[in-house]
Amino acid sequence: MSDPTPSPDRVSTVVVVPGEQAMVALLGTRDELLQVIEGSLASDIHVRGNEITITGAPADNAVAVRLIEELLELIRAGQNLTPDAVSRAVGILGAGTGERPAEVLSLSILSRRGKNIRPKTLNQKRYVDAIDQHTVVFGIGPAGTGKTYLAVAKAVQALQAKQVSRIILTRPAVEAGERLGFLPGTLFEKIDPYLRPLFDALHDMLDPDSIPRLMQAGTIEIAPLAYMRGRTLSDAFIILDEAQNTTAEQMKMFLTRLGFDSRMVVTGDITQVDLPGDTRSGLRVVRDILGDIEDIHFSYLSASDVVRHRLVGNIVDAYERYDARSATAEQQRAKPGRR
Repeated sequence: MSDPTPSPDRVSTVVVVPGEQAMVALLGTRDELLQVIEGSLASDIHVRGNEITITGAPADNAVAVRLIEELLELIRAGQNLTPDAVSRAVGILGAGTGERPAEVLSLSILSRRGKNIRPKTLNQKRYVDAIDQHTVVFGIGPAGTGKTYLAVAKAVQALQAKQVSRIILTRPAVEAGERLGFLPGTLFEKIDPYLRPLFDALHDMLDPDSIPRLMQAGTIEIAPLAYMRGRTLSDAFIILDEAQNTTAEQMKMFLTRLGFDSRMVVTGDITQVDLPGDTRSGLRVVRDILGDIEDIHFSYLSASDVVRHRLVGNIVDAYERYDARSATAEQQRAKPGRR
């Protein structure tokens, strides 16, 4: 990299990083993190020893300095930086909300076998904070945004902290047009594929050998939504997953199961409804019904919050653009005088 050359509208700012180890952690193996930092900033970056010289417009330099300071704080907190973490830190700073990447990305919900489960985006942190602050939270967003995974993590955290005495996880048994009666096997074998994502999340957060014991004791219950009818669920952390596949009546039934000292999290993706025909999605309807009720919160996540393979976010974006174009074309065809 060539040395930065200041000009009347470009200035240079020097950041001195204490310690060689911090430089290695900040720049990455073969400078892979430095490349992400450079590609994300408007200023030029030049590194010599433990000095980082930033050259550009004063406002751009200020952003670069703040990014480096936030990344160094993450390193001091014991985090191993990755290209993805650097990109997310840039995104949080670029949002202009005043939120600090170091605070967002260092919030740990659970730690198991050295792996920390934590929010990875600003919207994910707001979602997690809302679960702490409200009795009923709706997490709405596309696949891969961590809606269910983070909700299960908060449920396990609440159980371990003895804030609740049990976890109840439920989903409607509707998937891509299939019906239980057409699937082979016993009732448990039929519903297992629908509930498997909830088991998978639990296995990441608890000792797998303990899960059958906790289920047998009733501390953890995983069941189809139909099993919730007629019950009052007290002293529990209750999660309804894939809520876009509930009818309006099922959604009302579920929400009215709430008992004392309980919390509910409802997750779903309103763009992936598998209900038959013209059946209304309970998740779509509930936003209009409960949007202004105190202690009920709606958290929205988007393609920018996808934490799976980067292509998942691109796929979600592409579908959203396609849907928008299709809706516009449909509106044009529906205008009077057009055939």
